Amino acid sequence: MSPFRVPFEFPLQIGRPSVEVVIVPDAEAGGELIAEAMARLLRRKPDALLGVATGSTPLPIYQALAAKVRSGAVDASRARIAQLDEYVGLPAEHPESYRSVLRREVLEPLGIGMDAFMGPDGAAEDIPGACETYDRALAEAGGVDLQLLGIGTDGHIGFNEPCSSLASRTRIKTLTEQTRIDNARFFDGDIDQVPHHVITQGIGTILEARHLVLLATGEGKADAVAATVEGPVAAVCPASALQLHPHATVVVDEAAASKLKLADYFRHTYANKPEWQGI
Repeated sequence: MSPFRVPFEFPLQIGRPSVEVVIVPDAEAGGELIAEAMARLLRRKPDALLGVATGSTPLPIYQALAAKVRSGAVDASRARIAQLDEYVGLPAEHPESYRSVLRREVLEPLGIGMDAFMGPDGAAEDIPGACETYDRALAEAGGVDLQLLGIGTDGHIGFNEPCSSLASRTRIKTLTEQTRIDNARFFDGDIDQVPHHVITQGIGTILEARHLVLLATGEGKADAVAATVEGPVAAVCPASALQLHPHATVVVDEAAASKLKLADYFRHTYANKPEWQGI
């Protein structure tokens, strides 16, 4: 980025496109870039509410942020954590519940206690009620300050599969057979152990976060990334709803950027923006 600086953190997002695309060399570089954005937020707002996702894609982010905590570059102890989705029917203490995964991968490495964690109750008897309760809790907490997202090869975000309503709220969704096959690796390879349903924040819920940050890596995500940022806003590609958000950032490695027609433009705009603006 350009070395032009101002002597303070500037919280307003001036002159941004609706979706900013940042192309990085690899997943590690993407993780470091996003972790620094989260660190800047925490320095400005120590009790920020961070929306987090599970899966392998965001791991470089969590690892880079944990390294900053260990080095003393940032204090995350007052941060709050909000969950994007959760299996239905798994006890909270099950090692593969997303609550347990996030405790291991995010909260413990960042020094954040479970009392600062927010998530839907996937074991509730009244699942629709649990969805409404979680949606309401996010609003009552002041809203998510920064929401991390991954993307599926079909353009899904959270568990909002193609043709999900762009106004959808937190709700129960049925997992596709392919998703259950993919996730069986976390359940000793036994698909019968993989739940059939999840609770997921809806697209409308996700869009209420102040900053959306999507990380995509690998050639397998290239078509979905291109549809998200260069295609029309359409329910067939749920992630395209990011175009409706005033502060959305899509960070991609070279492989995931390989289908972008405007890749050179994205590289130019990012290289010439003021460094104080961040992402």
